[in-house]
Amino acid sequence: MTQIAPRRLGPAGPLVSPWCLGTMTFGTQTDPATAHAQIDAALAAGVTFLDTAEMYPTNPATAETVGRTEQIIGDWLRGGGDRDRLTIATKMTGPGRMVRPGRPPDGAAMREAVEGSLRRLGLERIDLYQIHWPARGSYHFRQMWGFDATTQQREETRAHMADLLQTAGALVREGKIAHFGLSNESAWGLTTWTRIAEATGSPRPVSVQNEYSLLCRIADTDMAEALHHEGARMLAYSPLASGLLSGKYAGDVTPENSRRAVNPALNGRITPRVWEAVSAYLGIAQRHGLDPVHMALAFVRDRPFMGAVIFGASTLEQLEHILAGLHVTLDDEVRAEIDAAHKLHPLPF
Repeated sequence: MTQIAPRRLGPAGPLVSPWCLGTMTFGTQTDPATAHAQIDAALAAGVTFLDTAEMYPTNPATAETVGRTEQIIGDWLRGGGDRDRLTIATKMTGPGRMVRPGRPPDGAAMREAVEGSLRRLGLERIDLYQIHWPARGSYHFRQMWGFDATTQQREETRAHMADLLQTAGALVREGKIAHFGLSNESAWGLTTWTRIAEATGSPRPVSVQNEYSLLCRIADTDMAEALHHEGARMLAYSPLASGLLSGKYAGDVTPENSRRAVNPALNGRITPRVWEAVSAYLGIAQRHGLDPVHMALAFVRDRPFMGAVIFGASTLEQLEHILAGLHVTLDDEVRAEIDAAHKLHPLPF
């Protein structure tokens, strides 16, 4: 087994591997047997962090498949999987989705969601429990183009945060969750959750799971500063920009059985500007003899605010390709070329 030095999330958070296996395709694009083989392969490579969510699988996400991914992971654990080596994170769905339709994501809903995840996963305790996206709204997933924070209700938002934090604290005391985290959050959100946690004696958020890649670096400024000063770490999802940085869609093609085959716009990542940016990064990898997947992941891993990089794969072969490059490092020349490309293509989607 390859050893990978762990990182701590938050001042007193869990120790996790800097790589995390994402599982959102388990149950749709990835069948249970392949999903179990992926967990085994990741563990063998030293990846001991696993992320899921109650609403998974996706591509597509449907009411009929809610909870299936957690059930598949639970089946792996019940079948003799090594629970002691894994840090398992899951997430409570935010408003507007097929989970608990019509109900606000309040403290009572959090408790219900935790109980459901524990049951499906077959766990007594969830290592990291996250809010999938904020109830007040979010600018992530290309919502930033029309985002308007002035629609948020200040006191209502803070009361909602306090309710969830107090419930999280109760769940920690009951031994049902160990740590609390956020997802699709802003710098203001992180600092506000943290201030309320301090004031109420509730669990501080130890991590923020947001999109981050060579093509999506909106976390480099305000969020990076907030993470540093609040003592939290980022968990980066979509580090390959839904496969764009692998080069498999170069030339605006759509391979059969790919994610783009079921999600043509890749959640808004396909734009007229993206192809030139992708070409720039593929060119850097080629000039330096690097696999573009390994280069893209190594870049994200080494950002100063990073806790772990979440990658997923539809097939075992795709995962094995990723795992082969976990120890790739980038030299100063490669980093300088990446910086130059970023200045030319700062926000391609």
